[in-house]
Amino acid sequence: MLFRLGVLMARWRWLVIAAWAVAFLVSAIFAPRVLSELKAGFGRADTESQRASALLREKLAQREAVVALVFSHPRLKAQDTEYQQAVEQTLAPLSRVPPDVPGVERVITLYNSANPNLASDDGRTSYALVVMSVGIDEAMDMYPDLRRRLQTPEGFQMWATGGIAIFSNLNTAAEEDLRRSEALSFPLVLVALALVFGTLVATALPIAMAILTVVITMALVLLLTQFTEVSVFVLNIASFLGIGIAVDYTLLVVNRFREELPLHGRSEAIGVTMSTAGRAILFSGLTTMVGLTGLFFIPLTFFHSLGIGGLTVVLISVLAVMTLVPAVLGVLGPRVNSLRILPASSRPMSGWRRVAHGVMRHPILVAVPVIVFLLLLGAPFLGVKVGSGWASVLPPDAEARQGWDVAERELGPGELSSMAIVAQAPGGILKPETVGALYDFTHRLAQDPRVKRVESIFTLDPSITREQYQQMYAAPPSLLTPQMQAALRSMLADDVTLVRVIPRIPPLSDEARAFVKEIRDQGIGPGVSVMVTGATADIDDTVDIMYRNFPLAILYIVVTTYLVLLVLFRSVILPLKAVIMNALSILASYGALVYIFQQGHFENLLAFRTQGFTENTVPIVMFCILFGLSMDYEVFLLSRIKELYDESGDNTASVALGLERTGRIITSAALILVLVAGAFATSDVVVVKALGVGMAIAILLDATLVRALLVPALMRIMGKWNWWAPRWVQRLLPGQRMGV
Repeated sequence: MLFRLGVLMARWRWLVIAAWAVAFLVSAIFAPRVLSELKAGFGRADTESQRASALLREKLAQREAVVALVFSHPRLKAQDTEYQQAVEQTLAPLSRVPPDVPGVERVITLYNSANPNLASDDGRTSYALVVMSVGIDEAMDMYPDLRRRLQTPEGFQMWATGGIAIFSNLNTAAEEDLRRSEALSFPLVLVALALVFGTLVATALPIAMAILTVVITMALVLLLTQFTEVSVFVLNIASFLGIGIAVDYTLLVVNRFREELPLHGRSEAIGVTMSTAGRAILFSGLTTMVGLTGLFFIPLTFFHSLGIGGLTVVLISVLAVMTLVPAVLGVLGPRVNSLRILPASSRPMSGWRRVAHGVMRHPILVAVPVIVFLLLLGAPFLGVKVGSGWASVLPPDAEARQGWDVAERELGPGELSSMAIVAQAPGGILKPETVGALYDFTHRLAQDPRVKRVESIFTLDPSITREQYQQMYAAPPSLLTPQMQAALRSMLADDVTLVRVIPRIPPLSDEARAFVKEIRDQGIGPGVSVMVTGATADIDDTVDIMYRNFPLAILYIVVTTYLVLLVLFRSVILPLKAVIMNALSILASYGALVYIFQQGHFENLLAFRTQGFTENTVPIVMFCILFGLSMDYEVFLLSRIKELYDESGDNTASVALGLERTGRIITSAALILVLVAGAFATSDVVVVKALGVGMAIAILLDATLVRALLVPALMRIMGKWNWWAPRWVQRLLPGQRMGV
């Protein structure tokens, strides 16, 4: 079937090329708009923290979208008239009625709230809160205009920070990273392809396929944003996979076509290429897509977006290589070897011939050291500690990160990241016994050394006793002081009340996570339920749901990949070995990741500062992407070996000759992906940098030590058992011819 497809694409080549050209031109119009439609953050899941936030919105009209503005002056203090006038003048565009920026509900400052906690102890640093009346997504859209209207007062430093500002800065950094990585990777890929092919025409074709794939993918992602939320990080993954996979797949097809061209006519050479290399690419794309669909097991927008973007770019790459590339080759024919830029090598496979025969002669001496090395490289992963960054994921010069750091240093670690405790009592919060229980609970919290202060309707005045609170709240609200009435309006709604805890400890520290767990476990009292939200609780709940579902994703990917390879190779042994080899290379890359980013090695070289943990999304994303990508090289190698084995029946000769013929092209294809992934190592966003470094290491190890040495050595050791399958399995699977 694939032979006929190749011949058909060559016959109808101008029609196929025209169809793809139209698709590219239309996509080029819409693709640049995609960034404005992408979302920052991870998305929402059904967690306690999210349920508590929803209750606060519904019952107490608490706003999620808040921008914090941090002011600092080297000499003036917040109580000084000059300081106050400067701050109020800066905030005037947002304080007018109506405000100059739509969506601003109110601005809370030291001066209109009389809250001394909005200034540092030395008085030189203060902050204001811009509360938005809209949701997170709308606030993100409005933020750039809001920030432009705020001018830093003369002599002051001013930073916008908090969730909205951090996400906005993250969008900007992701866009800059994408431009930088593409600008860096394309010239490197061009040089690598020139070294592989030696001719300008053959070199240009994979680059053209990469550009086409990325542009069409971006346009399709824009279309998807009209129906679902898509994370901004989809840009990075689409670029990485679009450049890497499109180039790799095109490289394999062009290379095989050049091999077949001296032996067949143009159309037949294309048909043979598609029935061999094309089949391998088809199954390689399928295994890559299987890995990416594992991301859908994690119920968060971030992972779903990466899965959608990855699937889209792989699908477009496979379609282009299976249709457009053979059509272009039908036009070029022998001219694919035109415009030589490097002299032709008379012995292009001699080095790999020596490697192949060396592995065949001493398979155990090759396999054992490689396995030991990979296990040693993976050993640091035994000490992995997953964690989450907040503003620290941004580059050091990002405004939101600088403002957050200043606020933590001058105002306290928890001032801008309080814990919100939602207490709910179906019988009513102001019943005397409930008031007593909540009084005890809040005062117990206030005495905890990890707590800076507690804000609630039970801690308004330290001189008021438990019994007095019970008596006051039993009386009609109109008899209470104005301060208490205001507190009840903002923090009480019948059966729900808010207790805000401002901790002394950093929000994403182990100590803060343990504190949240203690609050949840101890509860408040009979008839009163408690939920905790805020940065610490929300991120902890998110990580919990991620890693609760990750084992299911692993099981699905491994089992489905095994079944796909079982169909491809008609062996129950080869797919099992492939899965184990994948696990080894991924484990080694995990260990390298911990060694570098958690333990802090090569900080200066890679321009980052370790946070003492491995960012929690990285192991999941790496596994789902790498398991499929690593399987590509297994499929490329074993497909050629299987093709030769079907012809000769000689396992040893087939393995040696298969490695000899594919070793150079596999390592070249891997080098392309390493260069593209390595370009992302220049990212200013630490998560993207870690993914780039981790994937570059994994692909490099996989294509050299694992596929070029370990896999052939194990196949030599296992002999005819490589191809064993029970007869009932063989009866279920159709015969097939394949190769690269």
